[in-house]
Amino acid sequence: MRKPHDVLADMAAVIDIDGLHRGEQLGERGYIYRFDICALAYVIAEWVGPSGIPAEFFDDELGGIRIIEASAGAMAAIRALSDSLDSTVDEEELAPGFYVPNHIAHVSNWVRFGPPGSNQPPSTSEVIGRVQRAANTLAIQTPTAPAA
Repeated sequence: MRKPHDVLADMAAVIDIDGLHRGEQLGERGYIYRFDICALAYVIAEWVGPSGIPAEFFDDELGGIRIIEASAGAMAAIRALSDSLDSTVDEEELAPGFYVPNHIAHVSNWVRFGPPGSNQPPSTSEVIGRVQRAANTLAIQTPTAPAA
């Protein structure tokens, strides 16, 4: 599994070059594929090439979310990015009385709509800056194994 700070650093570079998809579904096909920020975390964490991109990202948002949730690398990066945001994470009830934080919705909604109370989404530069800060925070907090 790739280190979350490496995934986040690569995400910032890809967003700078290709931009982000902020519409319906998790991605859009084209000469350059653009992805929702969480789908991008999956593509980078899993080293997915153009032929391996899940079709669900383009036509089945719930299925695409389940694929992202199954990727430990993508979820680690998404959690770190979610933790760097100034708003709180909504919880989703999975079973009666059992709630879990919904980091995917937290991050995706921040990119698409902005923080709660805002009337506009963050600019691409703001998204890149937040992703880079999350990556830098992880790089500082992650201990390095001693040399053997």
